[in-house]
Amino acid sequence: MSKAYHTLILGASYGSLLGTKLLLAGHPVTLVCTASTAALINSEGTRVRLPVRGRDALVEVDSRTLPAQLTAATPDQVNPADYDLIVMGMQEPQYGSPGVRELMGRIAAARVPCMAIMNMPPLPFLKRIPGLSTDELIQCYAEPGVWEAMDPALITLASPDPQAFRPPEEGKNVLQVSLPTNFKVARFDSEQHTAMLRQMESDIDGIRFDVDGESVELPVKLKVHESVFVPLAKWSMLMTGNYRCVKRDEMIPIRDAVHSDIDASRAIYSWVGDLCGKLGAAPADQVPFEKYANAAEGLAKPSSAARALFSGATNIERVDCLVKQISRQLGMQQSSIDETVGLVDYHLARNRADAG
Repeated sequence: MSKAYHTLILGASYGSLLGTKLLLAGHPVTLVCTASTAALINSEGTRVRLPVRGRDALVEVDSRTLPAQLTAATPDQVNPADYDLIVMGMQEPQYGSPGVRELMGRIAAARVPCMAIMNMPPLPFLKRIPGLSTDELIQCYAEPGVWEAMDPALITLASPDPQAFRPPEEGKNVLQVSLPTNFKVARFDSEQHTAMLRQMESDIDGIRFDVDGESVELPVKLKVHESVFVPLAKWSMLMTGNYRCVKRDEMIPIRDAVHSDIDASRAIYSWVGDLCGKLGAAPADQVPFEKYANAAEGLAKPSSAARALFSGATNIERVDCLVKQISRQLGMQQSSIDETVGLVDYHLARNRADAG
């Protein structure tokens, strides 16, 4: 049996998806969350429900039945030095919240390798991209200061392609997967740290799960890539679908954002892909538009960013801002991107004014 790596995951919602896969593969996991959620998880475990090919019903994975141990804790209860890997599974504005900010300082001091499963790349990860000036990107971050002490060599990014949500009628220990794609992670600078990811990749790939006496392969894998640009393929998806759910007076489903004008969507998707290409991405690092458009057919809800804005959020992850600022560095401009950024700015300004 391979070594069991102890993983600390910041965020018990989306983080529980990757956490469940690690538990299935024999790697212990600690989820960092609020005190009430931690108490619920420590008492009742987590439930992750996944669609499995060939089955009509979702398959539920109960953490209490898995080969490795799951625990949950508040930010002040964990020592980052006790872990082999730290996963950042919260949205970017949350890292500056009380308790988490202090934990981030301890993570930086512990020098433990960190993998983000965020739409918004951590600032230190962007420093791994040659020729990119991160000073001009600070304005896109709600809490840029939490990243200052972190070593870029110890940070990597996984594209959070799997889509999941908490069913509103369920407890906070339940997560339902709506699009069971893979986490595509860029290698670390260090070969030793990358080897750990490759071992996790192999262990997750080998998982078989018993459902009604049948051994089935569960979706959502971890795929390790040599290119630092592979996780940036998500930017085309976000700018074509997720952020275009935001309209001035309403929000629309991702499916409608993509398919109501498929030619406009293709143009935006291609333009963001070209931007990544100018940064250094190869065509093979990108996801073809047709594959994304087909997946978007099943995304019948507005994006989490749109739902947050229309619920009064005063901060969200600003990948839209990031793409626009990077395009300026590269001498690129696209009117649809500018329009989208303007709409997000409008809603944030209105929400902040309402919040006083």
